[in-house]
Amino acid sequence: MKTLERTITQIKQSFTDYFIIHHLEVAVGGIRVVKKDNQIYSVSPIFVLPEHQGKGNAQEVFTMVEQIYDDAKSWKSGTILQEKGNCYLYEKIGYKNTGARKVINDKMTMVFYEKYL
Repeated sequence: MKTLERTITQIKQSFTDYFIIHHLEVAVGGIRVVKKDNQIYSVSPIFVLPEHQGKGNAQEVFTMVEQIYDDAKSWKSGTILQEKGNCYLYEKIGYKNTGARKVINDKMTMVFYEKYL
């Protein structure tokens, strides 16, 4: 779990943008975009409240973010392998699994995705 101090530090980073995800004028999640060198961007994290998942909100947000950062050559992101819905989402919107993994503990493994434009 992130600490409040760490979150505030990330929000203040000049290379980081945060967006609140709204559906019908209700805040349902958020996304952080990290601008890296050479027109490489990453999403870390994106989240949608459970009661609003599976309704296309995340897909729509990824489309919007890719339009905002239309100079991107590639996008990177990571998610939890055990969260099958997250993995499905990334693959559905054109991200490819890099094969890289990072075991956090016996119940959580991070997997990493990339999308080249």
